[in-house]
Amino acid sequence: MSDKKLLMGNEAIALGAMEAGVQVVTGYPGTPSTEALETILRHADRCGIYTEWSSNEKVALETAVGAAYSGAKALVTMKQVGLNVASDPLMSLSYIGVKGALVLLVADDPGPHSSQTEQDTRAFGHFANIPVLDPATPQEAYELTKLAFELSHEFEIPVILRTTTRVSHSCADVEVAATEPAPIKAVGEGFVKDRRWTIFPRLTAERHPWLESVQVQLSERFSSLSYNSVSGIGKIGIIASGVSALYVKEAVRGLEELFTLFRVGTVYPFPEKAALSFLKGIDRLIVVEELDPYLEEQILQLIGKAHLPVDVYGKKNGFFPVSGEYNVDIVIDGINSAIADFGETSHLSHASPVISREKLPPLPGRAPTLCAGCMHRTVFYAFKQVAKQLKMDSQVDTIFSGDIGCYTLGNAYPLNTVDTCLCMGAGISIAGGLFRTNPGTKNVAFIGDSTFFHSGIPAVVNAVYNGADITLAVLDNRTTAMTGHQPHPGIGLTALGGVSKAIDIADVVRSCGVGFVRAVDTDSLEDCVEAAKEAMEFEGPSVIVFKGKCAGITKSDKYCIIKPENCTGCGFCVKQLGCPALTLSVREDKPLIQDSCSGCGLCAQICPSGAIRIKEVKI
Repeated sequence: MSDKKLLMGNEAIALGAMEAGVQVVTGYPGTPSTEALETILRHADRCGIYTEWSSNEKVALETAVGAAYSGAKALVTMKQVGLNVASDPLMSLSYIGVKGALVLLVADDPGPHSSQTEQDTRAFGHFANIPVLDPATPQEAYELTKLAFELSHEFEIPVILRTTTRVSHSCADVEVAATEPAPIKAVGEGFVKDRRWTIFPRLTAERHPWLESVQVQLSERFSSLSYNSVSGIGKIGIIASGVSALYVKEAVRGLEELFTLFRVGTVYPFPEKAALSFLKGIDRLIVVEELDPYLEEQILQLIGKAHLPVDVYGKKNGFFPVSGEYNVDIVIDGINSAIADFGETSHLSHASPVISREKLPPLPGRAPTLCAGCMHRTVFYAFKQVAKQLKMDSQVDTIFSGDIGCYTLGNAYPLNTVDTCLCMGAGISIAGGLFRTNPGTKNVAFIGDSTFFHSGIPAVVNAVYNGADITLAVLDNRTTAMTGHQPHPGIGLTALGGVSKAIDIADVVRSCGVGFVRAVDTDSLEDCVEAAKEAMEFEGPSVIVFKGKCAGITKSDKYCIIKPENCTGCGFCVKQLGCPALTLSVREDKPLIQDSCSGCGLCAQICPSGAIRIKEVKI
């Protein structure tokens, strides 16, 4: 029995995992992967699935590993940059293997839409000798999730389910099991002591040949799966994986007789037998894939090994873009350039005329900005004022190191207080490096509360241990704001809603040996400025924990108004803060406060004429 449901790709993955009998689910929130774990959370209590938001991806994977060593079926969720954090245990785990089943959902972000990189997880699977499944639709995401658990259990290895933004966030009718997920059975025999679970060089040497043999077995298995399918009878071959295969199907509509499409759903180990069978019927091959030329390299290697007379058209010879997200028009252009190169008179047509960018009217500017009432704006403004005064008094420059989160937007005009941003937790360490190489400067690092627990603590330890004269501003709005307001170790709630010990950030940095620690409420700009000044004057590592509310989840009971009789029209509030609730009236050239105002009062605190007042909301 089956049923059809309209599901997002991530929801389909969650249902597939539950149908496969997943017992432990861990992860760290990261777009575009977050909704998979959140969907499981809605069923966790009823089904008896242990689910947690871990402090980072490395910890999430290691927790799942412990469960899988015990015979449980475990799922770990993360985005592609999270795989970097988890890569250390993962590289060793491929040699050791698992006893139950362990699947990693890793969501790539071609574009990128919300990430620092466009890295391609298919290549990582190849590097780590870990199988990679690459669904193209929510339906395939559901089915391949179940297959991933089967393969992991059968071959005793972790399996990566790689999605992209368009697969994770697209919605479609998905045929699923008609019954609701049943309560999960208890883990079998539990952990059994065995030398296999303790990795030493000798064990690695013994397991490496086994690991390589598994790749051959999987390649054989993958060649027979329907997810690696051939369609069409044309002499021009096309190979594609993931959502790119759907773009190809739409692109060739009306000229299908020219092409034969080989769609790869299990990208590593590469299904060589199926690919060889496909290649023997063609003499020209077009490769369509986002990000790395992974399929192209696999197919070129196979053509060389089999001495096949097939010409390949892909990224490496300039027929397709080497980066960025694809769409149907990009695929049509790439295929047309390839078939024109080998003399084919037919060409694919765009569904609608493609207008060159030069002919398009300019879109209105919408620069990203902090929310109206965001506590981070107060902190950035406070440090900017202290840095400005320091420059005037002592000719000392301040360098601001940022981090990944909403607060990265502190780099935007008019705040201009984030000079570096690399990856989660790096701002503190970078500030330490800048201190060593820029004598006479002050170095301030900003980090969010969730990111502090994710990867900030080791950097604090390093700053204390090596005596780095830096100031750390922890922006504590008591949530993981950028990815959808998930809990973290500092708020006293778990993913399942249970009450836990709230870990105090100030206590943590004190225990690391930081000599100057303050906790400040961001409601008072004066207190923030004073704390920032004291911290920057302190010799050695100093930390201020700025406490406030996230404007995205807190309904304010206040709003601000402008008293026209006091306003001089100087525009200081608009020009200094960049708050989206503040704008200048076109007619009167005076500030206006819009409905998005949350009444934080920062503008009132800096208004030179006292024209802004905070009002209570009338209930």
